[in-house]
Amino acid sequence: MTPDKIRKGDARRKRGNRTGFTTGACSAAAARAATLGLLQGRVPETVVCRLPNGEDTVFAVIDGSVEEGAGLAHAGIVKDAGDDPDATHGARLTADVRILRRHAGEVVLKGGTGVGVVTREGLGLEVGGPAINPAPRRNIADNVRAVAGDLLEHDGLEVTLSVPDGEAIAKKTLNGRLGILGGISILGTTGIVRPYSTAAFRASVVQAIDVAAKQGQTSVVLTTGGRTEKFAMKQLPELDESCFVQMGDFVKAAFATALKRKLPNIVVGAMVGKLTKMCQGLAVTHAWKAEIDRDILAESAREVGAPVDLVEEIRAAETARFAAERLATLGLAVAFHQQLAKKAIRSLKDRYPGPYHLTVLVCDFEGHFICRVEEEDAQ
Repeated sequence: MTPDKIRKGDARRKRGNRTGFTTGACSAAAARAATLGLLQGRVPETVVCRLPNGEDTVFAVIDGSVEEGAGLAHAGIVKDAGDDPDATHGARLTADVRILRRHAGEVVLKGGTGVGVVTREGLGLEVGGPAINPAPRRNIADNVRAVAGDLLEHDGLEVTLSVPDGEAIAKKTLNGRLGILGGISILGTTGIVRPYSTAAFRASVVQAIDVAAKQGQTSVVLTTGGRTEKFAMKQLPELDESCFVQMGDFVKAAFATALKRKLPNIVVGAMVGKLTKMCQGLAVTHAWKAEIDRDILAESAREVGAPVDLVEEIRAAETARFAAERLATLGLAVAFHQQLAKKAIRSLKDRYPGPYHLTVLVCDFEGHFICRVEEEDAQ
């Protein structure tokens, strides 16, 4: 589960290759440090944490405290996401560890302030429980057990994970859309965050479609970004918010999941550039995967009556936007985009065949409606 990866964090952070740590890894380090504090009477300033991938990593610990009489210790870790544009970069992940008398061997995990609560099925987590994924859940417990020693022979430990700013951070993510309310998710299958992780984004697309299906939705609206999603929501106000999924560049992953879940209606919301790449049949529409096919743009312009000289200008242009804007000045915007949408539908249905109905909604660069094309219009 990776909803915290959907939105970008601080836009000023620059692209780079430095790896960072997941919320799960930071929570595990905080829990381990607090457990050590409970046993030793003092929380260490650094702690070695075993990540889910087996690596041992040193974390700096903040806000360490021990209440010996209460059998309680507290520790925090500041998340470093490396060069990934993660909404949770800089978040404080804290753990309060308390002794559970006469609960031998138990390690109980709870969600505190700023950790989201699961309110919908489809996430692989208990509804009503904290949004702590299975891999970090195991890793946190393993780290606690690794240092608890003899204590667990007669008592247990309760670990409450919190993120003081979690509720505010969650507003930068799509957690609410997925039914995770009140905070962020504790995530991470390896413990490591890799810059601009396409795997994380792809996983979030798959999960969002799974959630829609689990909710009994019969339609999924796949959009290429925030602007197209906002546009699609205006066009389809009758649909629940869970139906709308920002697939970004991951066309294949989105369609494959929708087909697997047997969703009968698929709607695509796009602008001219991504629409053209769908005509090309690209599984991933990111710029680094393949350039836009300007011949598709030029031929579509010709087919709707654009002058020959403009058709050749479009064929030589660097962007799809050039074609869209020039054709708009000639009053051909709707016809041009309809032509592209029909080609996109034929391409998508050819590559992802199945018993579903496909609709394409097209908007301009300001998010204004241009056209709606149904599957039957493309035949």
